[in-house]
Amino acid sequence: MPEPLTIEVIYALPTKQQLISLKLPPGSTVRQAIDASGLLLKHPEIDLSKNRIGVFAKLTKPDALLRDHDRVEIYRPLIADPKEVRKQRAAAGKVMKKGAGDNEAE
Repeated sequence: MPEPLTIEVIYALPTKQQLISLKLPPGSTVRQAIDASGLLLKHPEIDLSKNRIGVFAKLTKPDALLRDHDRVEIYRPLIADPKEVRKQRAAAGKVMKKGAGDNEAE
């Protein structure tokens, strides 16, 4: 009989992380690991139709097969779009540079 897989499922919150270690049969999927972890019951805010999931920081699908010692990660939705934040910072930097030039001329 094949050895069971050792899997970790992790969900990081702003102030702490939940890490669950599991033993699963070979051929188990990412979704099966998440279900077996109990994290969906502990954290009802997790919606797998919206939350992205990955294995070792690489996005994956729920039906992906696991390998021994994989770490399944459930990602929280982003609070702000990183592209939009960069645009805002760049715009603020241009305003500051213009203002600095005016002060030097006085």
